[in-house]
Amino acid sequence: MNTPLWGIDLGGTKIEGAILPSLNDAEAILRMRVNTEGSKGYQHILSQIQTLVNRLKQESGLQPQRIGFGTPGVLDPVTHTMKNSNSTALNGMPLKKDLEAMLQIPVEIANDANCFALAETHLGVVNEKYPAARMVFGVIMGTGVGGGLVIDGKIWNGLHGIAGEWGHNFLDESGGPCYCGKTGCVETVLSGPALQRYYKSITGNDVSLKTIVQQQGTDEAAAATIKRLHHFFGKALSVITNMLDPDVIVIGGGVGNIDSIYTEGYESLRQHIFNNRLDVAIVKPSLGDSAGVFGAAALVG
Repeated sequence: MNTPLWGIDLGGTKIEGAILPSLNDAEAILRMRVNTEGSKGYQHILSQIQTLVNRLKQESGLQPQRIGFGTPGVLDPVTHTMKNSNSTALNGMPLKKDLEAMLQIPVEIANDANCFALAETHLGVVNEKYPAARMVFGVIMGTGVGGGLVIDGKIWNGLHGIAGEWGHNFLDESGGPCYCGKTGCVETVLSGPALQRYYKSITGNDVSLKTIVQQQGTDEAAAATIKRLHHFFGKALSVITNMLDPDVIVIGGGVGNIDSIYTEGYESLRQHIFNNRLDVAIVKPSLGDSAGVFGAAALVG
């Protein structure tokens, strides 16, 4: 009998836990959520995690041997403290050490983009359609832009713990300043808010990305915004394709729901890569908002 896999997705507003029967079964035994309440500080976040784990134990009647955690930001492999987290209470904190002391079991930690890539590899679209894939690059294009790399079914974290951080490669000066301190990052060009800013720079109007997509047939500024997306999507992903040459690229996040990136965006990628043809599959994910917590569980699979 397989040992159930426990995963917790630590988000900015909610903490979700799930227990999966195995790495091959996405039918969760149990899923639960609590509010993060991050504004109350780091120790409160830890106490919310403890509350969730206790509830999962009580409801399931199971005891975890290990727990995987998906987190905003990453655990620095040298200092063993969190960095690059938009949940700022976590930054500089020894999260893994503190969780293990609190829960009295081993834990594994990976950032949310890596968990997304891992979940889609084992339990989602890659497993369904490309089971022989050895290298998978997972992209999240939403409020921010991130990426995660899975090789032979395992997350590749890299020497600094930043492998896959595609969103903070330089793309184009026109993106302007990024919160990371640099200018023209992929995130400043391809994120949802970046596309909305570009549209506003042309029209002076604040509209949603959904409206921009809907109006591109009748609104020249909307059409120009989506054309810009296609161009820079291909240009940005060409760096990943040239450097890593993955078998599959999975596109998550709200921007990933724009159908034309899989046609016009794909054509832009074809034009920019260092090859005379493009074979890599670029696909939508199949797990939806389950990917984070399922990927966390897959860390201990």
